[in-house]
Amino acid sequence: MESRLAGRSVRDHALRSVQAGAFSLFAGPCVLEGDDLNLAVAQGVRAAGGEIGIPVVFKASFDKANRSRLASARGPGLSRGLEQLARVRDETGIPILTDIHEPAQVAPAAEVADILQIPAFLCRQTALLVAAGETGKAVNIKKGQWMSPEAMAGAVEKVRAGGAAQVFVTERGTSFGYRDLVVDMRSFSRIRRATGALAVFDGTHSVQQPAELADGSTGGTPEHIGALVRSAVAAGCDGLFLEVHPDPPSAPSDATSMLPLDELVPLLREVAAVRSALAPAAP
Repeated sequence: MESRLAGRSVRDHALRSVQAGAFSLFAGPCVLEGDDLNLAVAQGVRAAGGEIGIPVVFKASFDKANRSRLASARGPGLSRGLEQLARVRDETGIPILTDIHEPAQVAPAAEVADILQIPAFLCRQTALLVAAGETGKAVNIKKGQWMSPEAMAGAVEKVRAGGAAQVFVTERGTSFGYRDLVVDMRSFSRIRRATGALAVFDGTHSVQQPAELADGSTGGTPEHIGALVRSAVAAGCDGLFLEVHPDPPSAPSDATSMLPLDELVPLLREVAAVRSALAPAAP
């Protein structure tokens, strides 16, 4: 009991920092896998945040509802997935983020997750956005690949109307009908100006290449993650969203675009160096 209470205190402190606008990291596997892997990734993310000195949130999906093909792995589902997320939360003491896909999932997800996420393809679904806001939780809205930064003002308005504690808009780039996403580094300041929300950069989904592989599933170019992340930090993003995995090729989802877990700390050191270089000089 004492350990769980201590974990809750740590989680509450981290969540307050995130909600207050501290530069933060949302990281974890694309979809929940076995408990051992989920916990290993969460512990790695927590250790990375502790070493660099930034608050972290564990992210993972209980359902990948928009997979490219019908036979693609989707995850453990709502009930089992929330059990797994609760275990990560209780054993690691870090906040939890997970995505929701329909209003019926909002209330049970809010019992476990500290931040609710709206997937990019659902970022204009009014009932879902309002329901997420009505939980009083923080909400992360993924910007649609077809939407301008200014067009996200309506989505943020819907979430705020419900009473969300904090709103994030996560940029992953824009698709022009080809197999690449293009990240406009002006987006972060434009998102903040148009919506008043915190602007987060998704450094791993931004390297996806939809319908690239022979079976029609999504490919990726993870070798560009570092350059895009450094650029986004230099451009002033308010935090990072990264999917990480101990062995990306074995992952059931987004295997071609995730960052290897052992590369997380080196990348965050570069992020810290960029942020330090940009910090105003002491008077």
